[in-house]
Amino acid sequence: MEKGMDNGSMPEERREMVMDLNVNRLWRMVVIAVLDVLLLGVALGASNMVRFDFAASQIPPEHLMNAGRCLVVQAVVTVAVFTWRRMYRYIWRTINVMDVAGMCTSVVVAYAVGYICCGFLQLTLPRSVWFMDLVFQLMFLVGMRCSLRFLLVCQTFLLHRRPESQRIMLIGAGQAGRILAHELCRSRRVEGKLCCVIDDNPQVHGKYMDGVRIVGGREKIQSAVKQYGITQIIFAIPTISPDQRTEILNICKMTGCRLRVLPGLYQMLNGEVSLSAVKDVQVEDLLGRTPVQLNKAVVSDFLEDKVVMVTGGGGSIGSELCRQIAACNPHRLVVLDIYENNAYDVQQELTGIYGNQLDLKVEICSVRDKTRVYQIFEQYRPQVVFHAAAHKHVPLMESCPDEAIKNNIFGTYHVVRAAEKFGVEKFVMISTDKAVNPTNLMGATKRFCEMILQSKRESKTEYCAVRFGNVLGSNGSVIPLFKKQIANGGPVTITDKRIIRYFMTIPEAAMLVMEAGAMAKQSQIFVLDMGKPVKILTLAENLIRLSGLEPYKDIEIKEIGLRPGEKLYEELLMKSEHLINTENEKIFIEEQQLIPPEVIMRGLVALDRCVTEQRPKEELVALMRRLVPTYREPEVVNREAIARMEEAAV
Repeated sequence: MEKGMDNGSMPEERREMVMDLNVNRLWRMVVIAVLDVLLLGVALGASNMVRFDFAASQIPPEHLMNAGRCLVVQAVVTVAVFTWRRMYRYIWRTINVMDVAGMCTSVVVAYAVGYICCGFLQLTLPRSVWFMDLVFQLMFLVGMRCSLRFLLVCQTFLLHRRPESQRIMLIGAGQAGRILAHELCRSRRVEGKLCCVIDDNPQVHGKYMDGVRIVGGREKIQSAVKQYGITQIIFAIPTISPDQRTEILNICKMTGCRLRVLPGLYQMLNGEVSLSAVKDVQVEDLLGRTPVQLNKAVVSDFLEDKVVMVTGGGGSIGSELCRQIAACNPHRLVVLDIYENNAYDVQQELTGIYGNQLDLKVEICSVRDKTRVYQIFEQYRPQVVFHAAAHKHVPLMESCPDEAIKNNIFGTYHVVRAAEKFGVEKFVMISTDKAVNPTNLMGATKRFCEMILQSKRESKTEYCAVRFGNVLGSNGSVIPLFKKQIANGGPVTITDKRIIRYFMTIPEAAMLVMEAGAMAKQSQIFVLDMGKPVKILTLAENLIRLSGLEPYKDIEIKEIGLRPGEKLYEELLMKSEHLINTENEKIFIEEQQLIPPEVIMRGLVALDRCVTEQRPKEELVALMRRLVPTYREPEVVNREAIARMEEAAV
């Protein structure tokens, strides 16, 4: 037993501290109660003075006697009611509107009870005195409790003027905007001043919110920035549609101000509407597409208590898959990757979050190593496999086709065969929109991998592939490259100003893969409705503006020409006539024709011979064109795309 403790009682030192706190609290309540009684007397005296035109000599003695007795009754009743209503428990420095409403209610209740008691005791006063007494009680009793709050606000404005390092415009005068405006105007931690508010509702134009004028709708953004010298814009409309959001943010980014945004409606639902929830605008905020939502119930049922393996688990998509899988309570999560630094980072992150609650295993292995892959599958016996290991850089794979074939095709085949041999229930492969009518070797290898899965219709393991477009912020993607080039002062390089791509975020990609795996049947290919394509030129301009710079003025955008195997326009994933709807309106299934296993085997044998004999690149590419019938020359595809664009313009 610890020193100072007697049979479970609190330590002596702590007991004394608690007793001191209780005594201090009691004395505080007594002092406030005495002040309340004094103010009741002042209120009743003021009421009588008003009633008799401030002539004390005209007040009848019997009236003064009744007033004194009424004061005694009111004092007893008021102290009792205030104690019951916790009027002595408010923290005066933090009083808000709801507190004031509660105080007024307490005063009215105490007054009403006192009035009734005086009636029973036949203590009569003029009705005008009773009315004025209530008014003065509200003023004095509530005003006393609000006085400290008022003084602190005055002190903030008069004695603690904050540096105006930032002049802020707030977009949105709704609930979220009002909360942020209050914090911007009151918090001492904010180094800046809220100068104006923008809202599209014409009924609030010209009015004030927390002392700040609502100057108009979105059409006033640019003029208000100049008029008020705005340096920072905060977007606070969580419920707005993606199209409207993008339109307003596009106007904002033209101003050159730092642009920040309240992420979404869930921030309001979680009570997180504060300056800490506001973040800088990211490029994905400008996509104008509703993010794909995960059916968490379906995915959790799919992965809970399962042994799940992620190949390429240290990559951009693979690591996000690991994060989301870990949240679904798997029996065990096995991360397989050849690059130990990425695998280590994922291991440390998940261990830090889940500790011993997550059975996490990390294996350093190349999917090209058939023997090692089989050993790992035999050791862990995974029930679900997400295959994200692949070479994905188009230009590099054009110059190294043998490596693309070894890693993407044979690596995938080893994992597919291991999954089949060791009883994996479901196998989900990460594919790409570049597999649709490919014009480069990387896309062709991914299409051949899809064909491998489609040839496994008779297997007990359910195989499926998931196609999506470019992933914002993934390793080797255009966004990190642009950010690095902007940080270095430019130029930002794009291959062609006409080039367009479909984009999604890393979390969306992982969500799609997981939900597709949950609903997948044998040999299905899942595709995502990715909305409108984005011009890479526009993406570069937006990123420069979001960095607080002006395109072509502060940062040059330089066109360097298409890279080997690159398309001007990625083909629409959604144009196939063989799409089947799923429960998720953004996810579709593309059924492919049956591919005989012997066709795949002949192709694998031919590829193995070419790679083993180190045939010239041209032979490897020619062989891939025979094995993937939709593989086309990029020059031909780009000429056709340009011709269609010119015809549409005419």
